[in-house]
Amino acid sequence: MELRQYTLHPGQRDVLVDLFDREFVESQEAAGATVLGQFRDLDDPDRFVWLRGFEDMPRRAKALESFYGGPVWQAHRDEANATMIDSDDVLLLRPASARGGFPVPVGARPAPGDPAPSPPSLVLATIWYGHGPFDAAFAEFFQQRVRPVLAETGGEPLAYLQSEHAANTFPALPVRMNEEVFVWFARFADEGHIDGHLNRLRQSERWREEVLPALSKRWARTPQRLRLAPTERSLLR
Repeated sequence: MELRQYTLHPGQRDVLVDLFDREFVESQEAAGATVLGQFRDLDDPDRFVWLRGFEDMPRRAKALESFYGGPVWQAHRDEANATMIDSDDVLLLRPASARGGFPVPVGARPAPGDPAPSPPSLVLATIWYGHGPFDAAFAEFFQQRVRPVLAETGGEPLAYLQSEHAANTFPALPVRMNEEVFVWFARFADEGHIDGHLNRLRQSERWREEVLPALSKRWARTPQRLRLAPTERSLLR
């Protein structure tokens, strides 16, 4: 799976969202990718975030070769690229355990032109940066010790993933290969529910006394949180 964060020229995000939702969803999936979600970053008006998944790395190479060499991208790439300052902020991820992947299906995608489902939702992505690899023991620690506290405070994870260190099978698109990350995603009704969860988490005795001390030993830097608003055609919403 790729977690892709694009920095855009000011005022161009909705241009890219409209183009992406119209042209780049079904065309990528026809090539063998799964477009899991497209998002506006609530805290940065010039950031577009999206998730793309593959069955495995060889099929990733085949799907990307097919899409980027195909007629849809060739027809619209100049318009898409004109909205972007940087598109190389990409984390290559895999489920951290057999239970860590996104549920399938993760939702219903509206057809082009159809109204988005109501009520709207938001997704919180939390990225933990480690000094070293997040191994199987850490994945078990997350499942047994971290996930219950997140759930108790209203942030039940939808999925939790970690760095994939296989060789980049499509080098035309760079990825951040030297990162050690653990990423989890949760869904919320609105910004108030995100804030409520984070407040309860900070106040949780179990979080402060059992979880944070163990996590802080592994952190290389402050975790990153992305508050994400799904676009009208995002599958994950």
